[in-house]
Amino acid sequence: MTDPLSPITLPPPEDAQQEGQWLRAALLTWLNAEYLPEPANRKIAERVSQVFVRQRMEGENDVGSLVMAILTELQAFDFSESFYGEFAVANAVGDLLFDSLGIDRCCGRSTTLEVSRVGSLRDGGNAAGDIN
Repeated sequence: MTDPLSPITLPPPEDAQQEGQWLRAALLTWLNAEYLPEPANRKIAERVSQVFVRQRMEGENDVGSLVMAILTELQAFDFSESFYGEFAVANAVGDLLFDSLGIDRCCGRSTTLEVSRVGSLRDGGNAAGDIN
């Protein structure tokens, strides 16, 4: 039997709002690059950012728990105008967080999830495009 994996945690937030802005921009970049840019992508990225910020402000640092909270919240989101669903979005968030922290996801990389394109959670996402 293999040993269980240790949880991956983020450092406590210095500025949860800034982290949320980074995640919103990084996720929007990913959503627009993976399929097609569509108006629903902004709504998805904004909702994910809101959930992420709330969770971080409540003290959640475990990446798995953050992804599950986002997945749970997105089950009530209307994806009818999107190519995506809650599982694809939640998984992308996990990948973005891992990539930002420099954690190898081991099972291959999407060409659209490059830290050079979305920046890093630690640097506030300076490489990510502005989505305002």
